[in-house]
Amino acid sequence: LVAGSGKMVFLDKLLPRLRSEGRKVLVFSQFVRVLGLVAELCAHRGYDAEALTGATPAADRQRAIDRFNASPDAFVFLLSTRAGGVGINLCAADTVVIYDSDWNPQNDVQAMARCHRLGQTRDVAVYRLVARKSFEGHMLEAAARKLGLERAVM
Repeated sequence: LVAGSGKMVFLDKLLPRLRSEGRKVLVFSQFVRVLGLVAELCAHRGYDAEALTGATPAADRQRAIDRFNASPDAFVFLLSTRAGGVGINLCAADTVVIYDSDWNPQNDVQAMARCHRLGQTRDVAVYRLVARKSFEGHMLEAAARKLGLERAVM
């Protein structure tokens, strides 16, 4: 599972370090199946993980959020980029991993905002995973231009 993907290798090395530092991590992906693979990695490594996708019922969503925010043992929260929408407060987390970026840069900005909430007491670290020599690099350049244009208009 891990050796088949450079991103998964990096994540497998990053998570133990973050855990040893006492951090809580949000992992975002556009793809629910990728989140399933990351959940398998977490289970294999013994990490407590919650998950939220578009298929998660509303009552289960809030319980998962409450468990993550309240439990000192909660370590990883897996979210599909679009399911982790407005109003979700995961300020217990202080680290964001964007496993794969969304075509719309605003979706990634919103994802990062899940940590940047009232009540956040630590600096938030953001890791954006990008495979070298892939289309992701071009996509991120286009996203940066879109965000730059948006700032110029404002």
